[in-house]
Amino acid sequence: MKKDFIVSNKINMTDYSRALELIEKSKYILIITHVNPDADSIGSALALSNLFYENRIKHKVFNVSSDLPQNLDFIERFDKMTDQLPKFYDLAISVDCGTKKRLGFELPEDIPLINFDHHQSNDSYGTINLVDPMKSASAEIVFDFFRHNGLYITKNSATALYVGIYDDSLAFSLARCDESTFEKINHLVEFGASPAYIANKMRRRDSLAKYRMIPKVLESLELYNEGKVASIYAKEEWFKETGAHSRDCEDALNMIMSMHIVRAAFFVRIVNNESRISLRSKGKIDVSKVAATFDGGGHYNAAGCTVDSLDIEDVRQKVLKEVLETTK
Repeated sequence: MKKDFIVSNKINMTDYSRALELIEKSKYILIITHVNPDADSIGSALALSNLFYENRIKHKVFNVSSDLPQNLDFIERFDKMTDQLPKFYDLAISVDCGTKKRLGFELPEDIPLINFDHHQSNDSYGTINLVDPMKSASAEIVFDFFRHNGLYITKNSATALYVGIYDDSLAFSLARCDESTFEKINHLVEFGASPAYIANKMRRRDSLAKYRMIPKVLESLELYNEGKVASIYAKEEWFKETGAHSRDCEDALNMIMSMHIVRAAFFVRIVNNESRISLRSKGKIDVSKVAATFDGGGHYNAAGCTVDSLDIEDVRQKVLKEVLETTK
């Protein structure tokens, strides 16, 4: 029996309609991707950007930095993203920003904000909050916004949404992927997204520097609590020696988590004169609590934070103490 498509049940359905009403009344929209943007934030933003462009709605997609992940340059309108705030906008839309701090700048209080997100750390900071931590990606919620409002999903928007879901779910391997997720993916493929094309663009364009950097990071591996907890780090000078970008070593943490014995792991690296910590776990280990200790956030099994320190060993010991406490 064919079932009707069901959108998120964690969000008040009227909020999808209210969000569209705000968009239709606005004169200029600022779409905001989070600090150090990933594929979910950029994919969600560009899905909306393509919708707005196709309907002649004036807007800009903003990121506080011009340093964007270039493996996403195949998504339509990627080249239109900017680090320059427009002089005027009367509506803001944040995508995948777990906290208001992740916007990267102070949004004027008189500007209404539509908040699309799936982080459990989100405190509903928007005027309208389309937030569901049970979803695999914020792109799923943007998809629900399209479907609830009867908006046509073109090939360009379908590709952008597929990218967001594919990447944030670690190629559909996380527990948050459910029947609804795969229904959406099926629809996106029907609308023109090409799984093979997207996977090749995202997974088979690595730099040589990455393969010079990752062995150094893996060599830093230390295990604790009979191997259940792991830590790795990347020194600032290693990036200079190899020419690698901080994104080039992100796979190292996933490699560590692939070890059967490891239940929780964290990665410390120096980025923009601060220590950035990524945390991952399996099963019933809530690393978002560890991130929250350092004013960060994220998901139950994937979270992050930053510490204003360049002393990797000191930071590593502080994070380790919290992780060990969480894994007791």
